Amino acid sequence: MKRLPKNQRFNLHAFLNTGGLGKKVVQYRNKQVVFSQGEESSKVFYIQKGRVKLTVLSKNAKEAVVAILTDGDFLGEGCLAGQPLRMATATAISASSILEIRKSAMMRVLREEHAFSERFIAHILERNIRFEADLVDQLFNSSERRLARTLLLLARYGKEGKPETIVPKISQETLAEMVGTTRSRVSFFMNKFRKLGFIEYNGGLSVHSSLLNVVLVDE
Repeated sequence: MKRLPKNQRFNLHAFLNTGGLGKKVVQYRNKQVVFSQGEESSKVFYIQKGRVKLTVLSKNAKEAVVAILTDGDFLGEGCLAGQPLRMATATAISASSILEIRKSAMMRVLREEHAFSERFIAHILERNIRFEADLVDQLFNSSERRLARTLLLLARYGKEGKPETIVPKISQETLAEMVGTTRSRVSFFMNKFRKLGFIEYNGGLSVHSSLLNVVLVDE
């Protein structure tokens, strides 16, 4: 295959950070809905900056938080596999800049640009591994260990060197929904973690790598 001149080659960074044919950048306010459960699925979204909460509502109106996504994450990719309707609701939980990519444009770039398809496949594999780990976590681990793991994931532990401060603040109600326990249990364990020096409040919630001890300890 003939190589394109350097100035004509696909620019992954530019594609994911600018609008253009088949895509546009949209600014979302805190608590603004990106898409809703049950609506038509025709776009893929890429979070340039911000945080998005994915929730699912059951038939008896019980809501569960299934993921918190942040910079560099895709969402809504189910449409690429023929999913006609959204299976979850996506809501911005901070001011967010999100790239919307039409399904047709996404399919085209996946076929034509190896740099992009490799990035996207890596994302899908990482997401599947995370979901499998979440299931094991819910089935076999205590609520204290599940909360510790959730906090480490929110702090992006293991990515780019060290955990970051969690911004925006995540309510204890949301944490309880993610962990599968009560708000009072979350409050109890958060106080315990703070006293042990695993987390601290300093204009936001900071998670230290020492919290990993709670996840790794044998029960």
